[in-house]
Amino acid sequence: MLTQLTIRNYAIVESLDLELKKGMTVVSGETGAGKSIMLDALGLTLGYRADSGSVRHGAERAEIIASFNIDALEEAQQWLKKQDLDQDNECIIRRVITKEGRSRSYINGQPCPLNALKEFGEYLIAIHGQHEHQRLLKKDHHRELVDQFAAQSTQATKVKNLFYQWQKQQKHLETLLNQGEEHQAKVQLLSYQLSELDQLGMLEDELRALEQEQKTLSQAGSILQSGHKILEVTCEAEQKNCNQLLHNALQLLTELNDQAPAVTQATELLSSAQIQIDEASQELRHYLDTVEINPERLSNTEERLSCIYEIARKHRVSPEVLPNFHQELKTELNNLQTTDDALDQLRIDAEKSHSEYLTAATKLSTARKKAATQINKKINEQLHMLGMSSASFIATLTKTATPQSGGLEDIEFLISTNKGQPARPLAKIASGGELSRISLAIQVITAQSSTTATLIFDEVDVGIGGAIAEVVGKMLRQLGERAQVMCVTHQPQVASQGHQHLFVSKRAGKEHTHTQINALENTDRVQEIARMLGGIDVTKRSIDHAKEMLGV
Repeated sequence: MLTQLTIRNYAIVESLDLELKKGMTVVSGETGAGKSIMLDALGLTLGYRADSGSVRHGAERAEIIASFNIDALEEAQQWLKKQDLDQDNECIIRRVITKEGRSRSYINGQPCPLNALKEFGEYLIAIHGQHEHQRLLKKDHHRELVDQFAAQSTQATKVKNLFYQWQKQQKHLETLLNQGEEHQAKVQLLSYQLSELDQLGMLEDELRALEQEQKTLSQAGSILQSGHKILEVTCEAEQKNCNQLLHNALQLLTELNDQAPAVTQATELLSSAQIQIDEASQELRHYLDTVEINPERLSNTEERLSCIYEIARKHRVSPEVLPNFHQELKTELNNLQTTDDALDQLRIDAEKSHSEYLTAATKLSTARKKAATQINKKINEQLHMLGMSSASFIATLTKTATPQSGGLEDIEFLISTNKGQPARPLAKIASGGELSRISLAIQVITAQSSTTATLIFDEVDVGIGGAIAEVVGKMLRQLGERAQVMCVTHQPQVASQGHQHLFVSKRAGKEHTHTQINALENTDRVQEIARMLGGIDVTKRSIDHAKEMLGV
């Protein structure tokens, strides 16, 4: 349940700290005082959209904090645990809106996306607005209400998901079965291209090796000639090769028999040079041993390279990426050439999804039929209590021609407001006042089956009065015995039924208008009920009437 609401700089509210209790809490006040501001602010903590106009004039930001006790809300507890936001079965939601229109949301001190906040808010509070009757004109809403009453909302979601899964598989299957000439032409082209690439059989690093080999073979003569000259200069010439000259120099340094540092360093450097020349000569010999003048091999290599370059140009890719391109074409062709086995498996999967959908939808249909019978009975009882004694309400279930995401039937609310008249859709038969009472009856009945701990009714008693308003008050009080109920009302008959009474007032200063909410007790509450009964002038008669209504 909602235990505390704190509002700072929202709309015309500068500061508000409100503690809330169990039972039925009524909210009253003069027209324009801002009775709905509290509910609007609360809606922001449940993920409703906000804009910069929400921020009180002159303030930098608005802040709303709602605290909940969720001891009895198992689904809310599980949601918080799943999100790693649980905190001793208590929950604090904070929403901040800046004057620039930016918004931030927090659950138990941790940042939370708006869509997640909205999802979580559905476990905490159900708001029944004064315009609820407008939604009653839509058949989709009728189905939602029946599913809610039957406690089948989760099953309805399962049916919808199974339907879309089945449809997706069926569409894929039909696409594969109805592939046309364009598809077959694509398969043929890919098959031809792959055959050509398969025949080429190019390896991953082959191009680089071939280009290096071609370069070596094409220059083999000059490489061998230059290489042997280098070997002569370094070590093979009979006189004055590098190796011999360095050997002579080292011998002369040894004969000096001088231990000077410069002589020692020179000896070391010349020895190192001699070693390096020996190693260089060995490497060059090894390389020259691999070089041969082979016109036939050169021709084969150049022919292979020419083939690779030609196919690369044909496919408009670089020669070095041909192996990857080859694999990509294989993958594409495999995807297009769905085998008969794969098609058979897809048929099996689609049939399985269809069967699962029908099973789930049939189960949902059974629950809906049972719920519709109960709804008809209970709503007609409520309508009779609300002064529509001749009304007959019927929640009809009509089997659809084809399966739908919403199940196997359409659901529509019909009503006959006079005996002897056939039941017709709400939009065609009910007047504004009748529709308000029908809406109220439906809201009360569906709220009785709600698992939400806090139910809010925002001026749902508009358009009724007198004895009917008293009946509405008693209905809401009965709901307050099993759940926390908040009701914004103009009707004294409804306000007098509350376990608690909040009064909204507005005062205008020189530059700003302020709204405040106070809890009424004893004499103050009698005065407010008397005001609601008699208007501006509160008489002794209206006070006595108020006391009688409050039982004091």
